[in-house]
Amino acid sequence: MAKQQVPVYIICGFLESGKTNFIAPMMTGSDFTDGERTLLVVTEEGEEEYDEEAMSNYKVRMSLIEDEEDFNKEALTKLDNKYHPTQVLIELNGMWDMGKVFAEKALPDNWAIYQVVTTVDSTTFDAYSKNIAQQMSQHIMSASMVIFNRCTPELAETLRSRNLKMLNRRAEMYLEYTDGHTEEYDDGTPPFDLDVPVLELSDDDYGVWYVDVMTSLDQHPDRYEGKSVSFLAQVAKDLRFGRETMAVGRQAMVCCADDTQFMGVLAKGPETKDFKSKDWVKVQGKIKIEKHILYRGIGPILYIEKIERAEAPAPEDQLVSY
Repeated sequence: MAKQQVPVYIICGFLESGKTNFIAPMMTGSDFTDGERTLLVVTEEGEEEYDEEAMSNYKVRMSLIEDEEDFNKEALTKLDNKYHPTQVLIELNGMWDMGKVFAEKALPDNWAIYQVVTTVDSTTFDAYSKNIAQQMSQHIMSASMVIFNRCTPELAETLRSRNLKMLNRRAEMYLEYTDGHTEEYDDGTPPFDLDVPVLELSDDDYGVWYVDVMTSLDQHPDRYEGKSVSFLAQVAKDLRFGRETMAVGRQAMVCCADDTQFMGVLAKGPETKDFKSKDWVKVQGKIKIEKHILYRGIGPILYIEKIERAEAPAPEDQLVSY
């Protein structure tokens, strides 16, 4: 007889990012534990400790796995057979390879991941992003919820300027301030003055604009509707784009120079026949939010108003960031 499916909640983040403070109240309160047999799997010991005696009153059992090689299907299956949990919460070591959980299927067959929450210490986010960008990006990209704690107004402004929703559009993101209040990461404020006749985008602006266009489609789809924008771009052509259509955009650095992606929008107009892929252009056009198969839904279409050939920037200036 197949075992009943057990929901698994994974809390990830670097050491001292606030994981234990996030988890501990859940383990000693009835909102999360009511009627459940909860197994808490801890994979690192930080400064904050769990009150195992208090947790036992709520049918919570804790197991510590400190070595990454010991975090495997066999070990976790033994815990499942020992405690017979009806739900599992895993405090995941931030330096471990998350692929071991998600790609290599280290969990027992009857365990199913229900939610992944990433906690981030806002005071150290910038340093981690510079020094271990790949791990930080992985934490955010894997999460269904991201909590930036220990925020001040200045740190919140910095975090919002990074347009982190681009890393993971589906995730709920929250800013928890040092005074105790919480705000949604997306406060609905556009990063540009949209009252100007033409929004002139510098190289530094392009990545920020592109991210905001794409991430605002869900909650603010009309933000750029009918707005004229102008920017330096590279052309990309493809038969799938359709007649009189091409893409214009820039290569963007995701987390390092070796990890880039083309951030482009579809552009329409009879002028497209005069250009080929990799041409550099200065383009101005009016944005319309429309359905297109390449967007798998709605997305920005740039209806060309002006376009001319442009010189390619120096190699070191061709990448943009966001």
